[in-house]
Amino acid sequence: MRNVFVAGAAVAPFGKYKDSTPAELGGTSALELMQSVGVSPDRVDTGFVGSVYGGSLIAQRVLQRVGISGQPIFSVENACASGGSAVNLAFQAIASGIADSAIVVGVDQLSTFGGGALPLTTADVETAQGVIMPATYAMRAQRYLHQAGAEPMVLDRISVKNRGNGAHNPRAHFQKSITLDDVAQSRRVADPLKLLHCCPNSDGAAALFLCSEDFGRDLAVDLVRVRASVVRSGQFHTSYRDMTWPDITERTARAAYEMAGITAADLDVVELHDAFAIAELLHAEALGLTERWKAHVAVTAGEFDRDGRVAVSPSGGLLSRGHPVGASGVSQLCEMYWQITGTAGDLQVPGASVALTHTTGGGIFGVDNGACSVHVLAAD
Repeated sequence: MRNVFVAGAAVAPFGKYKDSTPAELGGTSALELMQSVGVSPDRVDTGFVGSVYGGSLIAQRVLQRVGISGQPIFSVENACASGGSAVNLAFQAIASGIADSAIVVGVDQLSTFGGGALPLTTADVETAQGVIMPATYAMRAQRYLHQAGAEPMVLDRISVKNRGNGAHNPRAHFQKSITLDDVAQSRRVADPLKLLHCCPNSDGAAALFLCSEDFGRDLAVDLVRVRASVVRSGQFHTSYRDMTWPDITERTARAAYEMAGITAADLDVVELHDAFAIAELLHAEALGLTERWKAHVAVTAGEFDRDGRVAVSPSGGLLSRGHPVGASGVSQLCEMYWQITGTAGDLQVPGASVALTHTTGGGIFGVDNGACSVHVLAAD
C-alpha cells in the first residue's frame, strides 16, 4: 500500500446561503482548492463528493464547475460521515495505485429546510416513533451525567470552549464567544440540552486534494501524510444498547490507531463529532482521550483546551463551525491540514504534529450510528 498525502485544503465559510445551490457551494471550495494546489483539471485522476441532501449526481455537478469531467467521479452518501467516507475512498484509490491524485469535496445546504431538527427517514422504526437526534443525545446526556456523577454545567463548559475557539475561525458559522450564563439562559430543546448545546444546521462546502508521494513531489505546496483512513459501519443487534458508549467510534478509532502505528496518547489535536455538547464527552472517551467516565473531569480541568493536554475542536467544532452534514468530515481534515502545516493562524495549536478527525452519523434501528470515519494526519 502506497503512502497518501494531503496537498491542499479549502473551505467556503459556513453559514446560511439560501440563494446558492449545493453545486455552487461545492464549486466555490473546489475552485479555491485547485487554484491553491496549482494543478490543472486534466491532472486529477478521480473525484469524490460527500453529500446527504445534494441530490442526484451532485459530484458531477460540483466538479464540472472546475473543469473536472470525464474522469471517474462518485457521489458518496453516508449520513454525517459522508465527507469522511469520500476521503476514505480517495485514500483507497491512491494507496492501491489505481490513482495518483484525487479531489474530495463535501457539501450540503440545510437552510432550505427552514430550521428545526434534521429531516430523517420515517422508514426507520425508531424515527417513526419520534426518536430524532436531539432526543437521542438528550437521553445519552441524562444517562451519562447520572452514571459518571457529572454536573450538568460541564455541558455548558463544552459549548463555551468550542464557541470561544470558533470566535477566531473566519470559516465558522458562529464567530462570537459565549458565556456560561448565555448557555444557561438559552431555551431548552430536549432536557438537559439547551439551544447552545446544539450545533446549527448550516450551509457550506470544503475541499481536499490527495495525492501519491511521486505526484506531490512536483507541487509547490506542503504535504501532510495520511497515516490512517478508516470507515466502519454500525453492528446491528436488537438487544440492550448502552447509549453512553459509542462502540462504532471505539472500533473505528482502534483500527485507525493500528493503521497509523500510534496510540491516543500521541495525539496533539482532535476534531471530533460534537453535534451536541454531550457528544464531546462520549466520543472523547471512545477515542481513548480519557478513561471512561472521566471526560467531564478533563473538560473541567482544561485538558481539552487549545493549550491543554490534547486540543479538542480548536476550530470551534460543529458547535461553532456549523454542520452542513456532508461537508463536516472534509472540513475537519482541512482544519487539521492547516494545523500540521503550521498555517492555522489564530487557531494554531503550538507544536501540532499528529492530528485525528472523527465523524459519525445516521442513527438507525439496531445500531449506534450507521457510519463512522476516523483519519490520522501526521507531519512525517
